[in-house]
Amino acid sequence: MRYASLDQFITQEKAALAKGPIAIVLVEDDIEVDTTLRHHQQQGFAHVLALMPAVFELPRDLHETVHRIDYDVSAENGTENAVNAIIDAAPGQWIYYCYNAEYLFYPFCETRVVTEMLGFHTEERRDAMLTYVVDLYADDLDTEPTAVSLDRAHLDRSGYYALARPDPQNDGQPKERQLDFYGGLRWRYEEHVPAARRKIDRISLFKAAPGLRLRGDHTFSDEEYNTYACKWHHNLTATVCSFRTAKALKANPGSTFDIHTFKWHNSAPFEWHSRQLLDLGLMEPGQWF
Repeated sequence: MRYASLDQFITQEKAALAKGPIAIVLVEDDIEVDTTLRHHQQQGFAHVLALMPAVFELPRDLHETVHRIDYDVSAENGTENAVNAIIDAAPGQWIYYCYNAEYLFYPFCETRVVTEMLGFHTEERRDAMLTYVVDLYADDLDTEPTAVSLDRAHLDRSGYYALARPDPQNDGQPKERQLDFYGGLRWRYEEHVPAARRKIDRISLFKAAPGLRLRGDHTFSDEEYNTYACKWHHNLTATVCSFRTAKALKANPGSTFDIHTFKWHNSAPFEWHSRQLLDLGLMEPGQWF
């Protein structure tokens, strides 16, 4: 199923947008597009949307199972415009968004589909879920110059931290139940990353609501959506395991020649299993058993 524009998809597929959860994959390049789409299909999303340049191709088996939409993610405000358009078209539905070569993991995802997890989260009166974007990278950049390798993916097992999020509307006082999280490659190579893009927190899972808007820093116009937990106990959090930063650092002429390997003494092979992420403290099960 292919659509020439996002407007065409929204106009023609009102029935699809009436059933969630919906996964939006924003395709920036042609690296691991198919594995990203298949990963989120397997997790149980009702519909997977691939917003991608018209020149890219999809494998034949995905033509009938993915909503392929011609879209330029690199355009100004490309992410926010796309996500906000889907928010307006799918009120009340759970929505997830990520980029290609990014993979969602949540506690016990090997045995529980995403609809079960979101059903539980909804019962806890939560309309959004904090996700940590954990950087993945190939261990050998000579053989994998794009820094992407599913078979030899590594991640940082330490070096993550959080700072209070100041509220400019309240004399810079910390916002309630909101933190800015840092770590991974954006922390280790911060000289190559603009300060505004160093955070690794993202509200990747949320329930669409009238008037809700995604902002350029991956936060939402409704401040409660940006909280990591409710007032009465800890909530579920999830992880987006992402090659995106590694790809950018190796593709950028200003950084690629300064980086010969991403490995350091705190690197560990990525096991592609939620247990590893839970053990490292990179996501929180909350009351989810």
